[in-house]
Amino acid sequence: MKRIQYDTCVIGAGPAGLAVARALAEREMPYTHIERHTGPGGLWDIDNPGSPMYESAHFISSRTLSGFGGYPMPEHFADYPPHRQILSYLTSFAEAYGLRDRIEFGIGVRDVTKNGDGTWTVTRADGRQSVHGQVVVCTGAQWHPNIPDLPGHFTGEVRHTVTYRSADELRGKRVLVVGAGNSGLDIACDAARAADHAVISMRRGYWFIPKHLFGRPVDTIAAGGPHLPMWLEQRLFGALLRLVNGDPRRLGLQKPDHRLFETHPALNSMLIHHLQHGDITARPAIARTEGRTVHFTDGTSDDIDLILLATGYVHKVPVAQRYFGAEQHPDLYLCSFSREHEGLFGVGFVETNSGAYQLFDQQAQLIASFIQDGRRGLPTAERFAQMVRSDRPDLSGGLKFVDSPRHTGYVHSDAFVKYLGKVASGMGWRAEGRPPRATAVQQEAVAS
Repeated sequence: MKRIQYDTCVIGAGPAGLAVARALAEREMPYTHIERHTGPGGLWDIDNPGSPMYESAHFISSRTLSGFGGYPMPEHFADYPPHRQILSYLTSFAEAYGLRDRIEFGIGVRDVTKNGDGTWTVTRADGRQSVHGQVVVCTGAQWHPNIPDLPGHFTGEVRHTVTYRSADELRGKRVLVVGAGNSGLDIACDAARAADHAVISMRRGYWFIPKHLFGRPVDTIAAGGPHLPMWLEQRLFGALLRLVNGDPRRLGLQKPDHRLFETHPALNSMLIHHLQHGDITARPAIARTEGRTVHFTDGTSDDIDLILLATGYVHKVPVAQRYFGAEQHPDLYLCSFSREHEGLFGVGFVETNSGAYQLFDQQAQLIASFIQDGRRGLPTAERFAQMVRSDRPDLSGGLKFVDSPRHTGYVHSDAFVKYLGKVASGMGWRAEGRPPRATAVQQEAVAS
């Protein structure tokens, strides 16, 4: 008796989910697409409940290097597009490839369950169920805040930045931003401009990379070559940053305790500016809190009204956590393929040092090709399944990343892209999405 071939369920219609949907649609593969919000875009829609988006948010990779394969961002976009341009890009992408009409909007997923025959049951929030051959979870990595305990007893207001929307919330307040991720740096600069008093606390020193050098987006300079050995690139670019920024200790910052590129890039041109102009004060880690007073490890203290925790996110996958395992970094082959549960995939959980959309696209193309060859019974599917179980490539690019939860499983973008391409080529699979059939749609549909 012929076995039923179930379709693939894609959960989430943010950038990762859209990349997967396109890859499946290009191959005319059947799929079901579910999104809990009312439109595509995921966290880039600032109006979506629970989105971590804020008004001053911009992409930290440049327009030139940030689009999906076959669908570049329009030239009229800013070098580093603001969040509303990114949302318009994602919306136009969904329209250009005919993805939007295939999405079930306003439908949450309660649970994903593996069945005895290897299929998967997806239970929606309203209790309806459907059975699928595969499930690709694209629920995003920045919805579940990491909230550390503050030492002591602070009587002011404490919030994670997931709740932050605009600088208006900071006016008339003494504000402390804890953390130096890219959103933390943005929000610290908002505080420098809007708050009565602004402080940023960092546990370690960082290399602050300006968004532009020589009038060009800094990532385009790196991508344009020449390609140097990592040790030499670290030495040369590190020397350039020391020339541009000077000694960070002069501004109250700590000296980096690691070499350049060994943490997630702190891409920001304005923090140094505000420190130089006295708009914000840099402090080390918090030692303790006492009432409204925050004491730091260097012996200084500040009276604070509002603490904003820019302390990152955990990679929770509530719909299928028992199958994904660790919250901080699920052990997925190429950050996408479950090693233990055949037919389970995740896109959008990669931690890397560049724009993510091209990586999502390549992951999606691999997933779709693997599923397609499996449905056809081709030997490449079994070959790849063996790689999923046993292959553990070094994707560090020669870097020794710092020991922190975020950098567990961190990959170097160039090494990751190169390896994804190598795997796709070895299987005879396409590694990048194609342009839409009606290419004019892109130019007409993307709003400025």
